[in-house]
Amino acid sequence: MRTVSILINAAIFLTTLFLIVLGFRRDGVWDVKRGLKAFRFFTVLSNVFCAMAALGMVFSASGTALLFKYLGTVSVTVTLLTVVFFLGPTQGGYAMLFSGENLYMHLIGPLLAILSYGFLEKRDMSFGTALLGMVPVALYGVMYLYRVVLAPEEKRWEDFYGFNRGGKWPVAFSGMLLMTLAVCLVIWRV
Repeated sequence: MRTVSILINAAIFLTTLFLIVLGFRRDGVWDVKRGLKAFRFFTVLSNVFCAMAALGMVFSASGTALLFKYLGTVSVTVTLLTVVFFLGPTQGGYAMLFSGENLYMHLIGPLLAILSYGFLEKRDMSFGTALLGMVPVALYGVMYLYRVVLAPEEKRWEDFYGFNRGGKWPVAFSGMLLMTLAVCLVIWRV
C-alpha cells in the first residue's frame, strides 16, 4: 500500500509541476506575467497545495504529512465539485472545464488525491481536526471577496467565478463553506 501511495503522490506532484511550468510558456516563449496570473484561481492554488502535500507523502507518512494531504485533498475536491455543480452549469458547459490542462486540474488530480488519501493513507482524526479542511477555502474566499468586491476599482479582479453575480456574494460564500464542510465530513467519515 505504501508503495502505491508513493507512486500516486509522485504522479500528483510531477504532473502538477509540469502543468504549472507549462503555464509560464506561451507560443514557446516564457511569459512570467501569464504564469503568475494563474495563481489567482483556486483551481491552481488547490492543485499546487495538494501537490506539495503529495510530495510530503512521498517522503513521509507522518501525522503532519497526512494532515497536509487531507487539507490538499479537501481543497481539490472542492475544486472538482465547484466545477461540476456550479461552473459547468453557469459558464456554458463542461467542454472547456474538462479539456487540456483543466482535465487534470479539475478532474484527474482531484480524483487521484481522493483515491490515494481515502484508500491508501487515511488515518483516524478528530472532528476538530477534520474541520481544518475548511481553512483553505475560507482564506481564499476572504481574498476573493476583497479582490472582486472590496478592493479599489483599479485593483479589482473580474468576477471570473461569478460568485458575486447579482451582488449575491454572501450566498455564494456561505454555499462554498457549507459545501466544504460537507466535503470535510465525508472524507473524515468514509
